Amino acid sequence: MTNEEMAWKIRHHAIEMTHRSNSSHVGAILSIADITAVLYNEVMNVFPEDPCNDNRDRFILSKGHAGVAVYSALVEKDFFPVQQLETHCANGSILSGHVSHLVPGVELSTGSLGHGISVAAGMAMAAKLDKKHHHIYALIGDGECNEVSVWETALFANHFRLANFTVIVDHNKLQSLAKCEETIELIDLCEKWKVFGWDVKEIDGHDLNQIKAALCHRNKCKPVCIVAHTIKGKGVSFMENEVAWHYRSPQGNDYIKAQAELEAVKP
Repeated sequence: MTNEEMAWKIRHHAIEMTHRSNSSHVGAILSIADITAVLYNEVMNVFPEDPCNDNRDRFILSKGHAGVAVYSALVEKDFFPVQQLETHCANGSILSGHVSHLVPGVELSTGSLGHGISVAAGMAMAAKLDKKHHHIYALIGDGECNEVSVWETALFANHFRLANFTVIVDHNKLQSLAKCEETIELIDLCEKWKVFGWDVKEIDGHDLNQIKAALCHRNKCKPVCIVAHTIKGKGVSFMENEVAWHYRSPQGNDYIKAQAELEAVKP
C-alpha cells in the first residue's frame, strides 16, 4: 500500500465512522491523516501480530480527540478486523471517541491536552536509560500548545537530550471555537521550539515526501520538533478551514457530498 492510499483510507474511514456514530472532531482527524499514514505505513517499526513487542516504536496521539485516524491506520496494518470500526463510540466498544489503550496497538489513552506529550517524554527517558533503540513519536495540536505542560516537557526533553524523541505539531491554526491567534496567540511556533533547544523542521503537513523526510530525520543530541502546516478538514472541500467541523458529524447531504469527493480522488 502506498502512503497516498493509506491516507485516503484513513479519510474514508473517518467519514464513515463519524457518520455512523454521529461523533465529532472529523476536521481534526482529516488534518492529521497524511502524517498518520506515513508514520504507520513507512516510518514506524510496528508488530501487528505482537503489539507489545519491546522493539516497537511508540506513538502517542496527545490530541486524543482525533483518535479515529489512529484506529484507521491500525486496522489497515491488521491490528484488528476492519468490521470492528463499525462499533466506534457504541456503548461498550473499546473504540471510544478519544483514543483508548484498550485497542491493540494504542500505547496510551489520551484526550487531556498536554498529558500525552508528557508521558511520551517519560517513555523516551526510560528508553534512553535502558539503552533501548526504539523511537518515540508524539503528535500534538497547535491549540494544545496553550498548555503549560507542553513547555515543561519541551524543557525536560532538551535538558536530558532525548534524541530518541520526535514531536509533531499539527499546525492547522484552528482550535475549539475560533482561530488559534484569536484564542491565545501562538506567535511563532518554530522559534519557540528552537528557543527551547529543539531541532526544528517546518513542513507542509500534507506533502507525503516532506512528511517522510522529517519523520526520518534524527539529531544525535537533540529531540526533534516537526511543525507541520496543515488544513483542518483536509480532503473534503466544504470542511476545510471550517471550525464548525470540530463538532459536527457528516450527516445527510454533507455525508453524501463528502463520500463523493473522496471517491473522486481515490488512488
